[in-house]
Amino acid sequence: MRLVTHNMMRSNVKDVSEDEGYPLIIEASEVKSEECEFNADVIRRLVPKMDYKALRDAAEKVDPESALPDELPDDVVDEALLRKLHHVLLEIHVVEGDLVCPKTGRRFQITNGIPNMLLHEDEL
Repeated sequence: MRLVTHNMMRSNVKDVSEDEGYPLIIEASEVKSEECEFNADVIRRLVPKMDYKALRDAAEKVDPESALPDELPDDVVDEALLRKLHHVLLEIHVVEGDLVCPKTGRRFQITNGIPNMLLHEDEL
């Protein structure tokens, strides 16, 4: 699971509002980094759609060396920052672990990089 995917995921457990179920907490047991082609335009278009604080917090948890700034500049043009964002969004993969709902503590297992977000009947 890439962090770009994590940034868009929320807990859909019954009686958990959109705000209460976001962001899911990452508890990674295996993380890997896979290089992919850098495209500054893609990153520039992606960044405004992201919740930057959630992205920065997730990156700190799974890749403490990522060192994203506390605040994102209004206009991201610095190539070094774009490359850091590219790395965090697209190259970091959570292979094994759990996503945890911040309100209920419900765990969603990540296996082979795929989060299982299926709910039990009593959670619908």
